[in-house]
Amino acid sequence: MGAGKFTKAEIIDIIYQKSDMSRADIKMALDTAFDSIKEALIGCRTVELRGFGTFEVRFRKGRSKARNPRTGEIVPVLPHGTAVFRPGKEIKQGVWTNAKPPENETPSDEKSR
Repeated sequence: MGAGKFTKAEIIDIIYQKSDMSRADIKMALDTAFDSIKEALIGCRTVELRGFGTFEVRFRKGRSKARNPRTGEIVPVLPHGTAVFRPGKEIKQGVWTNAKPPENETPSDEKSR
């Protein structure tokens, strides 16, 4: 697999090649799994997938004064939740050792030279 996006359609194709299920059944199962994760997060529940990672909601405190960077207008920001993903050990180690910067970017230390 090369660089770039990895889509739900590609996941469906991989499962289809490795199983005897129809594409429609695979799509329905995948959609049901994603909907369940989404509903759990909206309900402020943590979703732990052993060997993969954890999805959770973290709460951010609001601010009475924040600046809209586009307009410069001062606006209040209410306290809110945000969804975060914490990768499991295997993913964290794999990304740490295999990730390479995109070809059109240089590492930050080379930019300052």
